Amino acid sequence: MQFLKDFFKDLKSKDHKPQLGGLDILRYIGPGLLVTVGFIDPGNWASNIAAGSEYGYSLLWMVTLSTIMLIILQHNVAHLGIATGLCLAEAANLHTPKWISKPVLTSAVLASVSTSLAEILGGAIALNMLFNIPIQIGAILVVIFVLIMLISNSYRKIEKWIIAFVSIIGISFIYELTLVDINWVEAGIGWVKPVIPDGSMIIVMSVLGAVVMPHNLFLHSEIIQSRKWNLENEKVIKKQLDYELFDTLLSMIVGWAINSAMILLAAAVFFKSGVLVNELQQAKNILIPLLGNSASDIFAIALLFAGIASTITSGMAGGSIFAGIFGEPYDLKDNHSKIGVGISLIVAVIIIFLIKNPFKGLIFSQMILSIQLPFTIFMQVYLTSSPKVMGKYSNKKFTTIILFIIGTIVTYLNIRLLISLF
Repeated sequence: MQFLKDFFKDLKSKDHKPQLGGLDILRYIGPGLLVTVGFIDPGNWASNIAAGSEYGYSLLWMVTLSTIMLIILQHNVAHLGIATGLCLAEAANLHTPKWISKPVLTSAVLASVSTSLAEILGGAIALNMLFNIPIQIGAILVVIFVLIMLISNSYRKIEKWIIAFVSIIGISFIYELTLVDINWVEAGIGWVKPVIPDGSMIIVMSVLGAVVMPHNLFLHSEIIQSRKWNLENEKVIKKQLDYELFDTLLSMIVGWAINSAMILLAAAVFFKSGVLVNELQQAKNILIPLLGNSASDIFAIALLFAGIASTITSGMAGGSIFAGIFGEPYDLKDNHSKIGVGISLIVAVIIIFLIKNPFKGLIFSQMILSIQLPFTIFMQVYLTSSPKVMGKYSNKKFTTIILFIIGTIVTYLNIRLLISLF
């Protein structure tokens, strides 16, 4: 691709002297990884382990489809931030009627709470696995740590932490996969052949909601717009549009690989042994006789990092969405952003104190995200297809059609879910 040639040429130019040599590429990577950590969160762990343990390799295709849709959607919403200097919530508040923007953004705040529920719960479950800390106490500890991280760190510092967290999670699953015997032929078929086994719609929709998450669409555009690239000249804006694609592709592929690894591990260990996993603690305990103590401990440590990292991003998303309702960007010095973060994290902790089955709580939280998703997608398509909003960077007709197809697929799957429930 031409943009990759320009990218590396730019790194060598006189006007751009790398501060860290080859590692200067990280200057263009960050927003995508913040999004990635959102779809390798504890909700994904629960959905993927449930999918693999109950249906083997047959639902791998859902990770592939979801990731393809995610790449298109995240790339599109990032363009909104680059071209307009607005996040998705701000753009909705400014360019759509209030009777549309208010309900959609309010439901997105609720989706952010559902996201935070899964993230905090996953971190709390990991603390319970490692140190026998009660789930409710663990949830409070996770939120306290995350609030400290959010208050004390800038975007760029948090991005570096997220890159470290994602690396640890990825290395953990690579290690786990070396310990099991994967049927790669069945896995290859599972990645590309769509199958919806009887009784699997809740799991299918939870996998979709765990990968294509409403709060990530708001978060990605917020992080992009915070860099104010729209204020630069035409050449800079064009380069950033290209570099963003590189960032998104790399980050989403990493997420696809980690999500796939979760299902592969569950299929090879649990489905093969006829074990249906009903809670993440059970998964750790089952791994001990099958793979040894080190594998189970690494599983719990990776879950803890996933919980902490994704709670950070869900809190940021909640603050961004709530601030956007009032036409403001995310800024923790502003009360609306603080309130949004508080709603997202504190309400989630309250719910954790009320639920009886944490694992089902994780599954259903992801299903709720998939139900809200069509509203966010169609609002995004309207905004990014509008020349009034995007100017000359508005969607081409083909892009708009693809985005509408994605929204239609998500809506169809939601209808299938509702039919299956009744």
